[in-house]
Amino acid sequence: MRTRRETVEHPFGTLKMRMDATHFLCVTLPKVATEMALCVLGYNLTLVLNIVGTKSLLAAVRV
Repeated sequence: MRTRRETVEHPFGTLKMRMDATHFLCVTLPKVATEMALCVLGYNLTLVLNIVGTKSLLAAVRV
């Protein structure tokens, strides 16, 4: 359980830090879901850039 908690907490902590850890800017549920999806997309793109690199990612997108 400790290992699971540690591996799950990191992404959520990072997302909260990027969102200034206070609140969502949007009000209704569909808008909040969209805002969260954009935050997760940005987080995932950052991970891909760190793992694969910019040149490899751009080459994969062009194909």
